[in-house]
Amino acid sequence: MRYRTLGGLRVSAVGLGAMPLSIEGRPDGERAVATVHAALDAGVTLLDTADSYHLPGAEPGHNERLVARALAAYGGDTSSVLVATKGGRGRPAGGDWTVNGHPRHLTSAAEASRKRLGVEAIGLYQLHKPDPAVPFEESVGALRELLDAGTIRLAGVSNADADQIRRAHEILGDRLVSVQNRYSPAVRVSEPELRLCEELGLAFLPWSPLGGLARSSLDGPSRTEGEQRFAAFHAVAAERGASPQQVGLAWLLARSPAVIPIPGASRPRTILDSAAAADLLLTEEERVRLDESAEPARA
Repeated sequence: MRYRTLGGLRVSAVGLGAMPLSIEGRPDGERAVATVHAALDAGVTLLDTADSYHLPGAEPGHNERLVARALAAYGGDTSSVLVATKGGRGRPAGGDWTVNGHPRHLTSAAEASRKRLGVEAIGLYQLHKPDPAVPFEESVGALRELLDAGTIRLAGVSNADADQIRRAHEILGDRLVSVQNRYSPAVRVSEPELRLCEELGLAFLPWSPLGGLARSSLDGPSRTEGEQRFAAFHAVAAERGASPQQVGLAWLLARSPAVIPIPGASRPRTILDSAAAADLLLTEEERVRLDESAEPARA
């Protein structure tokens, strides 16, 4: 496992997105815990969760409790593991994702997350999504108050544009450490935000980082449109004896030293496959081929 820097902390170059362990199609509890343990065994030290990762209308905080239970049951040292959670979204009955960036809600949500995770202070707390009904500065101001109160140690924003990132940085200074936006071979609309993170010294955590590639090559060959569109990823994978997912994550890591992808997983073998991408170093020729295959950035 190679490592990168997030808020002055040394974390694994590939994290684990824990959402699939708690939403629709989730595995049973035993396999879910085994998946987290497999990630830890592979050297993963960044676990991404959120209070809204649960079934619609039921069990708020399910994923946070699951992560806490898995860490408590792990037989090895977890002192270097950074758990990143998020607040500001909900999943009521019906399945829609709601947004609530009101400071009072974020304050109570962070305290509830802290208790579910069983920690004195949340390692990294991120505003899940800007709320169009609440001034952005007020939502970020709530993060500042949580930092001052010691409820959280580090802060981040998710699904934010470049202007919002700059405004958050003005309010939080060096206590803003991360941006979590969608970014993958298929979706590169956050290219400006990635470059801004480089400028400001922030970690960039791509969610849904394998967009455009088969969900899991371990389940067998794929004949999807995505495989045709991103043929270079599959070709490089075949040449290197790796999975297309490993190549996709290696490509993301090669895009910038700020990038720390957080691929999701719902079974141990999937996160083991993803974690191995940290040690897959692409050649310049391979990077050029993959850049040409990936969707070009859009303004």
